[in-house]
Amino acid sequence: MTLNDAAPGEPISVGRLTIQYLIDGTATGGMGVFELTVPPDSQVPPPHSHTNNEECVYVLEGMLRYSVNGNVRDLTPGDWMFTPRGAVHHFSNPHADTARALIVLTPDIGAQYFRDVGAIVNAGGPPDREKLIGVMTRYGLVPAPPK
Repeated sequence: MTLNDAAPGEPISVGRLTIQYLIDGTATGGMGVFELTVPPDSQVPPPHSHTNNEECVYVLEGMLRYSVNGNVRDLTPGDWMFTPRGAVHHFSNPHADTARALIVLTPDIGAQYFRDVGAIVNAGGPPDREKLIGVMTRYGLVPAPPK
């Protein structure tokens, strides 16, 4: 992959969330980079961990609530948090304005993961939890046990 191959892909909608891939690292097995847009009070993924990936979130706009292993912070532009492999993490936007963040995953799970989740979430009605967990599991995501 060269720098010229890093052209943004089509935006992916998952409910009210938008994922805009800048680098889909699945082609090389390397780092992935995408922009995540989270409108206020959006439905978000459940707390989870990654068996094979490290993740870094860097806020570009608005305020994003992010937690890693129970450490909860409201991140504003320029703030970031790192999620080590295996750490339980979660995000939300309980604030008044839309949040935008740059997400870096290494190695990347890829844009197809978000397309697969979007197909379930955007189908209408409540999402099928078993199907969502099946997709998460295929991509190495582990839902956290309920508290």
